[in-house]
Amino acid sequence: MLICGKLSAVQYAYIVRFTDKNNTPFSLSSPLSYLSSRSVDRRTAQSIAVDSTDLPVSSNYIDSVLTLTGGKIHGSSRWLNFCVVLLSDSVDIHLLDGKPYVSSTQFTAYYADSLHKPAPPHDGVKQLQKTTAGDAVYYGNTWKQTALVNGATLHDGGYTGNGKLIAVFDAGFIDAESHPGFAAMWAGGRMVDKYNFKLRTDFIYGYDTHGTKVLSTMAGYIPNTYVGSAPMASYALYVTEDGNSEQPIELINMLFAAERSDSIGADIIISALGYNTFDNPADNFDFTTDFDGKTTVGAQAANMATKKGMLFVATAGNEGGGGWNKILTPGDADSALTIGSVSETGVSAPSSGYGPNAAGTVKPDVCGMGQGAALFLGSSGYVNQSGTSYATPQIAGWAACLWQAYPAATPHYLRQAIIKCASMYTSPGAQKGYGIPDFSCSRSMLLNVSDAPQVFSPSRWVSAAPNPFADDLSLIVSPYDEQMVSFSITDMTGKIVLIRTAQFSRGYNSPFTISLAGLPAGVYILKATSATDQQVLKLVKQ
Repeated sequence: MLICGKLSAVQYAYIVRFTDKNNTPFSLSSPLSYLSSRSVDRRTAQSIAVDSTDLPVSSNYIDSVLTLTGGKIHGSSRWLNFCVVLLSDSVDIHLLDGKPYVSSTQFTAYYADSLHKPAPPHDGVKQLQKTTAGDAVYYGNTWKQTALVNGATLHDGGYTGNGKLIAVFDAGFIDAESHPGFAAMWAGGRMVDKYNFKLRTDFIYGYDTHGTKVLSTMAGYIPNTYVGSAPMASYALYVTEDGNSEQPIELINMLFAAERSDSIGADIIISALGYNTFDNPADNFDFTTDFDGKTTVGAQAANMATKKGMLFVATAGNEGGGGWNKILTPGDADSALTIGSVSETGVSAPSSGYGPNAAGTVKPDVCGMGQGAALFLGSSGYVNQSGTSYATPQIAGWAACLWQAYPAATPHYLRQAIIKCASMYTSPGAQKGYGIPDFSCSRSMLLNVSDAPQVFSPSRWVSAAPNPFADDLSLIVSPYDEQMVSFSITDMTGKIVLIRTAQFSRGYNSPFTISLAGLPAGVYILKATSATDQQVLKLVKQ
């Protein structure tokens, strides 16, 4: 519902936080009414229960805010339970004072002209390049950045990101609908969603080329000329940045985009955007108090996205060597896989931001080739440019391929497999973090190839039979070491219906049988946890 209200070019943006989600028509037991089946499946695979943060913001509360203020809705956050309203007169925000469902209001942006405007149409392209495999000739422009992280081993194994959905947050995607390097993505129907959270429109193919360059490092695909890190992944493209100003609302746009990414079932989010200062110095962040990994809205979005089962990949930023010198947010987030920049020889780019974050967590996590990275330029060309913005999506794309190779992984396992195979894992540094990834090693680690470092025990150490089952469930448990294993079974609302614990020897053990005769038919989640490992299985009771 939109109420135009007072007519004025000037607009003031306010956050309106709500006290609750009372009287919602939605319920935790029916998540498909507000989440996609892909989103629910992702939670199921990782034993993540739907909770109150997934429920949409009360439409009654939003309608009341718009009616009382005469404002326009900019967006809403179900995770943090607020909306952002655009007002033509800042005084009107006080019309919400004392309302029992409003916990607080906060100014977040000013626009001298109306923010939401109609956008021009666009045309897509429909071409398809054939699939092949290869080496330096096959990768062409991207060979150096591919070879640096040993990424070709994933592609050679058939892991090109197929089946994985990557959401890209950026400033704009000029020429993304016309560059021939994206033809395979378009022809394959793998650009699955788009939205401009700044202007509240579906048009994203304007404003800036930065997002197009970022996207090219993953989705670009012209064999023997340019092959990105995840050329067969699917993509959602979201504009969250406002190139005309720098205001805190851009982090809120990022939060909105993260929630939409969750709703459509994205696996990975990549933000090549980072923030520390704004047009109004009063809005600037303080590193010590704000960059502790959990305080800024951007960091909260990254951490919440991870809790929902997505891998959040963030730029370290290009403030190294300057007055700020440190990483940016959301790259400070506890759970983000934060990416710094190096050259083709592994030397840190001078501008790559330094860690750790204010809480002492190692940041960046790892680095990619952002110095002289190969990118798309214009509607058909190529260019080499530098920045952590271009190292970040490369690593996100390789993470998608890694996840395709090991579908049972969680964001935590992926991040650990990438970090623990990096070149400086045993002695992380302030600018390189854990160093340069080796995706051949990461793949071996997750797939338990014999030459892999034994950081994890076997990836599939618990199996269930029969599945679907009737009354009794037999578990085959083969841990890497002798240890105690606990089993918890939850229903689709997250309610624990059974807990068992038993001691197992290393390797194969006799079947461990659990009686589930009293449970109703349906889908359940089994989580097996030991001192060193965890595995999640989906169970179906007939």
